[in-house]
Amino acid sequence: MSSNSSSSHIEYGSSAFKAVLFSLFLAGFAIFSSLYCVQPMMPILADYFHISPTQSSFPLSFSTIALAVGLIFTGLISDRFGRKPIMVWSLFSVSVLLLLSAVLPIWSVFLVTRVFIGLTVSGVAAVAMTYIGEEVAEQDIGFAMGLYISGTAIGGMSGRLIAGVLVDFISWQAATLIIGLLNLGIATTFYFLLPKSKHFQAYPMQWSRFIQAFQHNLSDPKLRVLFLQGFILMGCFVSVFNYLSYRLIQAPFELSHVWIGVISITYLAGIYSSPRAAAWSRKFGRFQVLVAMLGMMLFGLILMLMNSLAMVFIGLLIFTFSFFAAHSTASSWVSVQSLQYRAVGSSLYLFCYYLGSSLLGSSTGLVWEAAGWWGLSGLVAIILLLGLWWAQGLKTARSG
Repeated sequence: MSSNSSSSHIEYGSSAFKAVLFSLFLAGFAIFSSLYCVQPMMPILADYFHISPTQSSFPLSFSTIALAVGLIFTGLISDRFGRKPIMVWSLFSVSVLLLLSAVLPIWSVFLVTRVFIGLTVSGVAAVAMTYIGEEVAEQDIGFAMGLYISGTAIGGMSGRLIAGVLVDFISWQAATLIIGLLNLGIATTFYFLLPKSKHFQAYPMQWSRFIQAFQHNLSDPKLRVLFLQGFILMGCFVSVFNYLSYRLIQAPFELSHVWIGVISITYLAGIYSSPRAAAWSRKFGRFQVLVAMLGMMLFGLILMLMNSLAMVFIGLLIFTFSFFAAHSTASSWVSVQSLQYRAVGSSLYLFCYYLGSSLLGSSTGLVWEAAGWWGLSGLVAIILLLGLWWAQGLKTARSG
């Protein structure tokens, strides 16, 4: 029996295990609802602050680029100061920043708060999985990890859904205030409920080993392709969700913000496909699954070109289903391929993933402004085709 299966670790069925699951599920919900609640508000923010559609994507893009940078360093900081303290600090900080952004509706201040929200979100995103690996019995890690990831996906969906529905009845400031208060309650619950670390050992931050791990991962050509896939996948996904709301408030759809928020239920397809991707990879191979999902994202994008609300919804459902399965496949492949430096490999993948969200999520807005939905869809299709082409470099990689 491995040391991680010893009785000192938290095992399935125990009250501590239930507390860990519920706490981390809430944490995942909190941080990603905070991150993505601004997405359905983009048209409203554009009107309120008198800015362009591209500029209205900045609150999300600034948060995700700050998250990308934070992911590289937060795990290292938690090695020194502990897992639970960093996560607690992050959750309370996110709540306070949301409340500040609601009561100080000045564009420059709003953007600054969104940058700090991204940085603080990284405190949970980078540390939660490490906490699970240290504290949970080895045979139960997969189940605990899966529920945490479900919490992040449901949080992303709920942030969009709650904000999208609320802003049709109340101001965006009031909606943000409600989400901030909800997250403050979650942070308090998390502080009292999550068991303290028993297996954490603090050690000094070792920059030499940190840099060595980065060099090792970046020297692997197959890992570089996987990092690029993360950039492409998230960049395309966020681009579609960012500007689809603008399309749906226009003719021929002319939907209210409530219904635009409701389309976030397509995330449920991703919550299903993400864990299923592992079984498909074992059966067909990771390369085949990744390529198939990129192709299905293209198919979903084509369906969304039609001026039929039903076809747009089906297309978005396929697009979301395929995105989550592709992301799950690529991220697990990184863990297999990076071997000795898995933690840094995962950090680099997530860095590229959120960098894609920031850079493509905002820059594609310029295409939306100049060429509308057809132009944006054409650009996203080209990027996905490049992803398919670059994926050929993974054919000889170990598929696990």
